[in-house]
Amino acid sequence: MGIKKSRKGYTQVYTGNGKGKTTAAIGLAIRAAGAGLKVFIAQFIKMGDYSEIKALKRFSDLITVEQFGLGRFANRIPAPADIKAARKGLERVKSVLATDEYNIVIMEEANVAVKLGLFGVQDLLKIIINKPHDKELVITGRGASPRVIEIADLVTEMKPIKHYFQKGVPARVGIEK
Repeated sequence: MGIKKSRKGYTQVYTGNGKGKTTAAIGLAIRAAGAGLKVFIAQFIKMGDYSEIKALKRFSDLITVEQFGLGRFANRIPAPADIKAARKGLERVKSVLATDEYNIVIMEEANVAVKLGLFGVQDLLKIIINKPHDKELVITGRGASPRVIEIADLVTEMKPIKHYFQKGVPARVGIEK
């Protein structure tokens, strides 16, 4: 099975300060894999074997995850190595979009990467604009640029109403991390 060439792919953005942006993108990836579609996930901030990475390995024939973050920010200011890693990720996303290997490309925490100065909003806009018409592109992360929101086809804002973190509950393995 697979996306037919004539099917239009859209750009989706999951943003906001609430919990669930990455979870929504991974849910979409699993749904797509269930339909036989191939998914490429580029993680721009995280580095390491998080619970979602461990789970997605079970779908490695259909879902590929590559990390382009070094997982560290001192005072939220990126080092040259962080910028280099993110730019490598951008180039990888461009090359993946240029092939027929994947139907869906997820740029996890790409909005945050822009906010932190790992790459410019113009770089992200170019990826959206140049995306092949039959590919689905998903961009996650809080603080999406108004320009990204404007050009996207679907934007979902995760809005925090109440979170137990405010009562001191730390992130739990399998739930938040």
